[in-house]
Amino acid sequence: MNEYILINKPVGWTSHDVVGFLRKKYPRGTKVGHSGTLDPFATGLLIVGVGREATKKLDEFKNLPKTYETILFLGATSDTQDRDGVITPTNVEKKYTEEEIKNVLEKFIGKQLQTPPMYSAKKINGKKLYELARQGKEVERQPNEIEIYNIELLKYNYPHLKIKVDCSTGTYIRTLADDIGQKLACGAYCEELIRTKIGKYELKDAEEIKK
Repeated sequence: MNEYILINKPVGWTSHDVVGFLRKKYPRGTKVGHSGTLDPFATGLLIVGVGREATKKLDEFKNLPKTYETILFLGATSDTQDRDGVITPTNVEKKYTEEEIKNVLEKFIGKQLQTPPMYSAKKINGKKLYELARQGKEVERQPNEIEIYNIELLKYNYPHLKIKVDCSTGTYIRTLADDIGQKLACGAYCEELIRTKIGKYELKDAEEIKK
Protein backbone atom coordinates (compact mmCIF):
# COMPACT_ATOMS: atom_id res chain seq x y z
CA MET A 1 0.00 0.00 0.00
CA ASN A 2 1.45 3.31 -1.11
CA GLU A 3 -0.65 6.43 -1.52
CA TYR A 4 -0.77 10.15 -0.86
CA ILE A 5 -3.72 11.86 0.80
CA LEU A 6 -4.52 15.58 0.78
CA ILE A 7 -5.83 16.62 4.19
CA ASN A 8 -7.30 19.91 5.41
CA LYS A 9 -5.68 20.10 8.86
CA PRO A 10 -8.17 21.33 11.47
CA VAL A 11 -7.33 24.18 13.84
CA GLY A 12 -5.89 22.98 17.14
CA TRP A 13 -4.37 19.83 15.66
CA THR A 14 -0.64 19.34 15.23
CA SER A 15 0.56 17.77 12.00
CA HIS A 16 1.58 14.78 14.14
CA ASP A 17 -2.03 14.53 15.41
CA VAL A 18 -3.19 14.12 11.80
CA VAL A 19 -0.63 11.37 11.16
CA GLY A 20 -1.66 9.57 14.37
CA PHE A 21 -5.35 9.84 13.49
CA LEU A 22 -4.86 8.40 10.01
CA ARG A 23 -2.46 5.68 11.17
CA LYS A 24 -5.31 4.07 13.13
CA LYS A 25 -7.19 3.49 9.86
CA TYR A 26 -4.48 1.23 8.43
CA PRO A 27 -3.04 -2.17 9.41
CA ARG A 28 -0.64 -2.13 12.34
CA GLY A 29 2.88 -1.21 11.29
CA THR A 30 1.85 0.84 8.25
CA LYS A 31 4.19 3.78 7.80
CA VAL A 32 2.44 7.17 7.74
CA GLY A 33 4.13 10.60 7.47
CA HIS A 34 3.46 14.17 6.40
CA SER A 35 5.15 16.52 3.98
CA GLY A 36 5.62 19.62 6.13
CA THR A 37 4.56 20.91 9.54
CA LEU A 38 1.66 23.30 10.05
CA ASP A 39 1.37 25.12 13.39
CA PRO A 40 -1.52 24.01 15.66
CA PHE A 41 -3.33 27.35 15.21
CA ALA A 42 -3.06 27.07 11.41
CA THR A 43 -5.32 25.16 9.05
CA GLY A 44 -5.00 24.01 5.49
CA LEU A 45 -3.29 21.65 3.14
CA LEU A 46 -1.19 18.80 4.50
CA ILE A 47 0.05 16.03 2.22
CA VAL A 48 0.18 12.68 4.01
CA GLY A 49 2.05 9.65 2.67
CA VAL A 50 0.88 6.14 3.52
CA GLY A 51 3.21 3.17 2.99
CA ARG A 52 6.97 2.71 3.03
CA GLU A 53 7.63 3.93 -0.52
CA ALA A 54 5.24 6.88 -0.24
CA THR A 55 6.79 8.14 2.99
CA LYS A 56 10.28 7.85 1.48
CA LYS A 57 9.29 10.31 -1.25
CA LEU A 58 7.67 12.92 1.01
CA ASP A 59 10.74 15.20 0.72
CA GLU A 60 9.74 15.80 -2.90
CA PHE A 61 6.61 17.54 -1.62
CA LYS A 62 8.46 19.38 1.17
CA ASN A 63 10.60 21.17 -1.40
CA LEU A 64 7.67 22.46 -3.45
CA PRO A 65 6.63 26.15 -3.26
CA LYS A 66 3.76 26.97 -0.91
CA THR A 67 0.85 29.42 -0.91
CA TYR A 68 -0.71 30.79 2.27
CA GLU A 69 -3.48 33.20 3.20
CA THR A 70 -2.93 34.89 6.53
CA ILE A 71 -4.52 37.58 8.67
CA LEU A 72 -2.13 39.86 10.55
CA PHE A 73 -3.16 41.78 13.64
CA LEU A 74 -1.46 45.18 13.66
CA GLY A 75 -0.60 47.19 16.76
CA ALA A 76 0.69 44.34 18.94
CA THR A 77 3.41 41.68 19.05
CA SER A 78 3.49 38.06 20.22
CA ASP A 79 6.40 36.12 21.69
CA THR A 80 5.46 33.20 19.40
CA GLN A 81 4.64 35.56 16.51
CA ASP A 82 1.08 34.21 16.46
CA ARG A 83 -2.18 34.42 18.43
CA ASP A 84 -1.20 31.56 20.77
CA GLY A 85 1.64 33.49 22.39
CA VAL A 86 1.87 36.27 24.97
CA ILE A 87 0.36 39.31 23.25
CA THR A 88 1.88 42.72 23.97
CA PRO A 89 0.14 45.85 22.61
CA THR A 90 2.60 48.33 21.15
CA ASN A 91 0.31 51.30 21.79
CA VAL A 92 1.20 52.47 18.31
CA GLU A 93 -1.70 53.05 15.94
CA LYS A 94 -0.64 53.72 12.39
CA LYS A 95 -3.62 53.51 10.11
CA TYR A 96 -1.83 53.30 6.79
CA THR A 97 -3.59 53.65 3.46
CA GLU A 98 -3.86 50.57 1.26
CA GLU A 99 -1.27 52.08 -1.07
CA GLU A 100 1.18 52.51 1.80
CA ILE A 101 0.56 48.93 2.90
CA LYS A 102 1.18 47.64 -0.64
CA ASN A 103 4.44 49.58 -0.84
CA VAL A 104 5.68 47.94 2.36
CA LEU A 105 4.59 44.45 1.28
CA GLU A 106 6.45 44.79 -2.03
CA LYS A 107 9.71 45.25 -0.11
CA PHE A 108 9.47 41.63 1.06
CA ILE A 109 9.27 40.13 -2.42
CA GLY A 110 12.43 38.31 -3.51
CA LYS A 111 15.24 36.29 -1.97
CA GLN A 112 16.14 37.13 1.61
CA LEU A 113 17.52 35.74 4.85
CA GLN A 114 15.01 34.77 7.52
CA THR A 115 15.86 33.73 11.08
CA PRO A 116 13.76 30.78 12.32
CA PRO A 117 11.60 31.68 15.35
CA MET A 118 12.37 30.18 18.75
CA TYR A 119 8.89 28.69 18.83
CA SER A 120 9.45 26.27 15.96
CA ALA A 121 10.16 22.57 15.43
CA LYS A 122 13.59 23.29 13.96
CA LYS A 123 16.35 21.42 15.79
CA ILE A 124 19.65 22.83 17.03
CA ASN A 125 22.07 20.34 18.59
CA GLY A 126 19.29 17.76 18.67
CA LYS A 127 16.88 19.99 20.60
CA LYS A 128 13.68 21.40 19.14
CA LEU A 129 13.68 25.17 19.45
CA TYR A 130 10.20 25.32 20.96
CA GLU A 131 11.31 23.01 23.77
CA LEU A 132 14.12 25.44 24.64
CA ALA A 133 11.77 28.42 24.31
CA ARG A 134 9.35 26.87 26.82
CA GLN A 135 12.26 26.65 29.26
CA GLY A 136 12.81 30.38 28.83
CA LYS A 137 15.96 29.84 26.80
CA GLU A 138 16.92 31.60 23.60
CA VAL A 139 19.76 30.36 21.40
CA GLU A 140 21.49 31.80 18.39
CA ARG A 141 19.89 30.70 15.12
CA GLN A 142 21.47 30.89 11.71
CA PRO A 143 19.27 32.63 9.12
CA ASN A 144 18.09 30.62 6.12
CA GLU A 145 17.69 31.88 2.59
CA ILE A 146 14.06 31.93 1.52
CA GLU A 147 12.20 33.51 -1.36
CA ILE A 148 8.90 35.33 -1.38
CA TYR A 149 7.59 35.05 -4.93
CA ASN A 150 4.60 37.32 -4.43
CA ILE A 151 2.53 39.02 -1.74
CA GLU A 152 -1.02 40.12 -2.54
CA LEU A 153 -3.11 42.40 -0.35
CA LEU A 154 -6.53 40.75 -0.03
CA LYS A 155 -8.20 42.95 2.58
CA TYR A 156 -7.22 45.76 4.93
CA ASN A 157 -9.35 47.08 7.75
CA TYR A 158 -7.15 48.26 10.63
CA PRO A 159 -6.06 46.46 12.77
CA HIS A 160 -6.55 43.46 10.46
CA LEU A 161 -4.49 42.91 7.34
CA LYS A 162 -5.19 39.88 5.12
CA ILE A 163 -2.57 38.86 2.59
CA LYS A 164 -1.77 35.99 0.22
CA VAL A 165 1.83 34.79 0.15
CA ASP A 166 3.55 32.63 -2.48
CA CYS A 167 6.87 31.46 -1.07
CA SER A 168 9.65 28.91 -1.06
CA THR A 169 9.91 26.00 1.31
CA GLY A 170 11.33 26.90 4.72
CA THR A 171 9.47 30.21 4.96
CA TYR A 172 7.92 31.00 8.34
CA ILE A 173 4.79 33.08 7.75
CA ARG A 174 4.70 33.98 11.46
CA THR A 175 8.14 35.50 11.15
CA LEU A 176 7.13 37.30 7.97
CA ALA A 177 4.17 38.78 9.88
CA ASP A 178 6.48 39.96 12.66
CA ASP A 179 8.89 41.46 10.11
CA ILE A 180 6.04 43.28 8.35
CA GLY A 181 4.97 44.70 11.72
CA GLN A 182 8.48 45.98 12.32
CA LYS A 183 8.63 47.56 8.86
CA LEU A 184 5.28 49.24 9.53
CA ALA A 185 6.62 50.41 12.93
CA CYS A 186 3.44 49.30 14.72
CA GLY A 187 4.09 45.62 15.44
CA ALA A 188 2.13 42.66 14.10
CA TYR A 189 1.47 39.00 14.71
CA CYS A 190 -0.18 36.18 12.78
CA GLU A 191 -3.82 35.81 13.84
CA GLU A 192 -5.00 33.30 11.25
CA LEU A 193 -3.09 31.13 8.78
CA ILE A 194 -4.28 28.82 6.00
CA ARG A 195 -2.06 26.87 3.62
CA THR A 196 -3.95 26.78 0.35
CA LYS A 197 -1.44 25.22 -2.03
CA ILE A 198 1.67 23.01 -2.17
CA GLY A 199 3.10 22.96 -5.68
CA LYS A 200 0.20 21.96 -7.94
CA TYR A 201 -1.83 20.48 -5.06
CA GLU A 202 -4.71 22.61 -3.77
CA LEU A 203 -6.70 22.83 -0.56
CA LYS A 204 -10.00 22.58 -2.44
CA ASP A 205 -9.15 18.94 -3.22
CA ALA A 206 -8.33 18.01 0.38
CA GLU A 207 -10.33 15.77 2.71
CA GLU A 208 -11.87 17.09 5.92
CA ILE A 209 -11.16 15.12 9.09
CA LYS A 210 -12.74 15.20 12.53
CA LYS A 211 -11.93 13.46 15.80
